[in-house]
Amino acid sequence: MEQEHPLVRDVFPDLIAELTTLLEDEGERESAICVWDVRLVALCGCGDDFCQSMYTAVHQKGKPYGEGYRCVPLSPSEGMLILDVVYGRIKYIEVLNRPPMRRPTP
Repeated sequence: MEQEHPLVRDVFPDLIAELTTLLEDEGERESAICVWDVRLVALCGCGDDFCQSMYTAVHQKGKPYGEGYRCVPLSPSEGMLILDVVYGRIKYIEVLNRPPMRRPTP
């Protein structure tokens, strides 16, 4: 049986708490609720030292999201946080120019 992808909130709880607050501040109530349940499907893998972005759904590399896509830029106190949302589902969390995210210790 294939193991399920972990919830981002379990891997990076501080990020999810910040995203929830920022989304609510922007009036993005539905996304603020949805971000609680996104899964860490894959890290970006671009290799840039300023990038900690992650996929929260399977996406074919190099393919545009297409119809229903919208970009949701947020205003964190440091760096950049941008969400790729398709028909209300968060597909990608762009995390740029921020301090390294820490995983909780067990």
